[in-house]
Amino acid sequence: MVLIVRLTILGCSGSIPGPDRAASGYLLEADGFRLALDLGNGTLARLQAECDPFTLDALVLSHLHPDHCADVSALTVLRRYHPAPPYDPRQRRLPVHAPEEAPARLANAYAPHEAERRNTDLSDVFAFHPLHPGARRIGPFTVTPVPVVHPTESFGFRIEHGGTTLAYTGDTGPCPALEELAAGATALLCEASWTDAPGRPEALHLSGAQAGALAARAGAGRLLLTHVPPWSDVDAIVAEARAAFSGPVEPVEQGAVYDL
Repeated sequence: MVLIVRLTILGCSGSIPGPDRAASGYLLEADGFRLALDLGNGTLARLQAECDPFTLDALVLSHLHPDHCADVSALTVLRRYHPAPPYDPRQRRLPVHAPEEAPARLANAYAPHEAERRNTDLSDVFAFHPLHPGARRIGPFTVTPVPVVHPTESFGFRIEHGGTTLAYTGDTGPCPALEELAAGATALLCEASWTDAPGRPEALHLSGAQAGALAARAGAGRLLLTHVPPWSDVDAIVAEARAAFSGPVEPVEQGAVYDL
């Protein structure tokens, strides 16, 4: 029996949403289980085009910058106030695997006014599970969070199922942890925010050349480039990656579907 892991791109714009393009968000499906991976600005709209958001089984957040988690606020509204949800959300809280500060920071984003915030901690609709290194089981997936370098606590993920491995970098600058993350991955979903050039900020993002070199060192099966900001030259980024990695390279597009 062939086990299929399906990856759907909900959004792939880096740092901010782009014209008609949401920020970072992905949907993974296997064995009838739906796992959302990041939920940045605009991704809930695309998720609703793919499936009923109430059918999500879990959400994983790589870090707490808005372009990766802003639509958690919209998902809160949906789960809390939908007039006819398919179940009582108070009796089935969505598991959210996220950095340790997620409960407080996402509550602040949802209700920035102190008086309103005192009456909500989001625990009526979400069950938070703090991320830390080490494999965990999320539905049929084995998910291994790997700390990476970024201005806030950030993780990449190795997500394994039935012999398939998706490695997702989240947002990161070059760091040794990426070697562990990407090793032998079926597909490397890798951020590539700019072209390679002297003076780029350290510990922030990867260039196309760095993404391609990582895929080559890791022996990845294919390289899927994501998180390209609207102001970056995607063709130049892809060309850099292809010069460094001889395997398949493509920039992902919103709505694209990959059977891994």
